[in-house]
Amino acid sequence: MFDPYPLLKPVLFRIDPEQAHHLTLKLLKSGLFPRQKTFQSSMLETQVCGLTLPNPIGLSAGFDKNAEVIGPALHMGFGFVEAGTVTPKPQHGNPKPRIFRDPTTGSVINRMGFPNAGMNVFKDNLERYFSRKERGRGVVGINIGMNKSQTDPAKDYTVLVHKLGPMADYLTVNISSPNTPGLRNLQKADVFLELIGTVLEARDAACGKLHPPPLFVKLAPDLDEQQQEELAHAALQSGIDGLILSNTTLARPEHLPESFRNEAGGLSGKPLTQRSTQVIRNFYRLTGGKLPIIGVGGVSSGEDAYEKIRAGASLVQLYSSLVFQGPLMVSYVNQKLEELLIRDGYSHISEAVGVDVDLKSEQHG
Repeated sequence: MFDPYPLLKPVLFRIDPEQAHHLTLKLLKSGLFPRQKTFQSSMLETQVCGLTLPNPIGLSAGFDKNAEVIGPALHMGFGFVEAGTVTPKPQHGNPKPRIFRDPTTGSVINRMGFPNAGMNVFKDNLERYFSRKERGRGVVGINIGMNKSQTDPAKDYTVLVHKLGPMADYLTVNISSPNTPGLRNLQKADVFLELIGTVLEARDAACGKLHPPPLFVKLAPDLDEQQQEELAHAALQSGIDGLILSNTTLARPEHLPESFRNEAGGLSGKPLTQRSTQVIRNFYRLTGGKLPIIGVGGVSSGEDAYEKIRAGASLVQLYSSLVFQGPLMVSYVNQKLEELLIRDGYSHISEAVGVDVDLKSEQHG
C-alpha cells in the first residue's frame, strides 16, 4: 500500500504547525491525496448508543473544526469523525503561534482557544457533505463549545444544539478545553448537572424525544480522584448517553524538552497515553460500566487503542499521532486491533471492553 506521507512530512515539518494543518486540509479538500484501501473486519463493526460504526477508531475534535473534510477523513478508514469544536459566533482564538510539536516525544501543545468560522459556516459545510451521493461510511459527531465572550455558557450550547443537533449522529458538549477561560469550571458537579439538564431539554426540543442524537460530554484528564467520583455520579444522574475521556492536559512531564514544556496550553500525544487510560479506567469503574466511554489521548498504535478498550472505552479517538505518522496509521491501528482480539480469544471488539476493570469489587466496596 503506497504511503505518500513520508514524502510530505519533511515539508509539513519545515513550516509552522498551524500552516501545516491548513495545508493538510487543503490537500484533503482538493482530492489530490490518494484514497487508500481501508482495513475492514466484522470483528470491529460495533454498536454504541444505537449508532452502528464500521470500526471503533475515530478522528477526535480539533482536526476538522469547520466540518470541511468529513468525507476525506472517513475515507482514511475512521469509523467515525467528530467535527468541531464549533461555537455560535466566529472567533479567531488565541494569538499565534499557538501550536507546538515535539517529534522526539510525539507531543503537541496547543492553546488554540476554539478558532472557527461559526455555526452558520459549519452548518453549510455539513449540508454540503450530506448532499453528496457518495459519502464516507461512518458516523459524524459534532463537538460544541462556547464563545470566549459568553458569560452564560448554557445559551451558547443550547443555540448550537438547536442549530446543529438535528444533523448530528451524536453531539459532544466540550467543557474541558484548557484554552477557554472558565470553561473547566463547568466540570463542577452541581454546575454540570444544571448545564446538562438545559442542554438535554434543548436537544429533545430540537430533535424530538423519540430518536435524539446521543449526547456525550468531554472531560479533562486533570480531575483529581474526588472530582472524578463526583462527576461520575453526576453523569449517571444527568441523563447523558456517554463520556469522552479525555481532553488535553495541563500537566508537563519532566522528560519533555524545557523550551517545549514551558509553552502554555493543553498537552496531547504520547505523554498523555497513560494518564487518559487511567481516567477511563476510573470512570468505567465509578459508573459501573453503565455509560459508554469514548477514549482519547495519546493513541499512536493498535496496542494503545486496545489498552483503552480494555480499560473501559467502547470507542477510541486519535488526532496528534496523525501528525507524526500520517493517515495510513488508521488502517494499521484497526488491523492490529483485530490481531490482538484474536490473540486473546475474543470474537468481537465489544467483548474486550472493560475487561481489565474489576466492577465487582466496586459494587461490593
